[in-house]
Amino acid sequence: MDSINIKHYFYNISNLPIKESYQKEELLTKDFFIEKEKNLEIYFCTHNEYINVNAKIFIVGITPGFQQMNRSIVVARRCLEKNIPLNKILYICKCEGRFYGIIRKNIIGMLDELELNKVLNIKSCEELFAEKDYLLHTTSMIPYAVFSNENNYTGHSPKIFKSELLLKYINQYFYPQVELLKEALIIPLGKCVEEVLWDLIDKGIVEERQCLMGFPHPSGANGHRLIQFSKNKVLMKNAINLLGEKLQIKSSFH
Repeated sequence: MDSINIKHYFYNISNLPIKESYQKEELLTKDFFIEKEKNLEIYFCTHNEYINVNAKIFIVGITPGFQQMNRSIVVARRCLEKNIPLNKILYICKCEGRFYGIIRKNIIGMLDELELNKVLNIKSCEELFAEKDYLLHTTSMIPYAVFSNENNYTGHSPKIFKSELLLKYINQYFYPQVELLKEALIIPLGKCVEEVLWDLIDKGIVEERQCLMGFPHPSGANGHRLIQFSKNKVLMKNAINLLGEKLQIKSSFH
């Protein structure tokens, strides 16, 4: 994969008007286009350029949706107006853009119900997205926004393992992060990410016990989320407890 010229895209962001939100026709343009394959198109967003290699919790999505892309560019545009250095902008965009909206709220709610907050000795997992973010790394297997026929890519049409383009990004972006965060608890958001992790487990790259399998995709559009969560809740709590001991994090489980 050719290296992404971040400065080129940030220059294009600087030419946008400052807004609270952008429309698709403002962002899904040649100024932010990266590449395509058949019905898939990939566009730049700013919040997956920062990596926290010391994280204890590693939450993984498929790809940023338009809402995250939009938020990350809104934040980047404001930062550019204030002449904030690029390395700081990348961190600010990470904090603001990651799982922005209802997805973040649902992630926090489910993690608190699993009592991960107690394992980490914090009041709520909401702190992971605020003052305790040194414990957290979030990413998407494909770091930039992927659209299938202009709709958010959801892991289907095509399946990830059927797309050379998507596999290229996973191999060159996601897998190296897994290597850097081998001691972290990996939380895959949904079955699509789980399939990729199972492949890594089969290859001996990742241990099954460090992966929180069964965690539902937190999208508000996932109508099976609560049923799936309830079904897998006990197994997930046990997995968190075991990994908490491995990481020597103070546990409140008995």
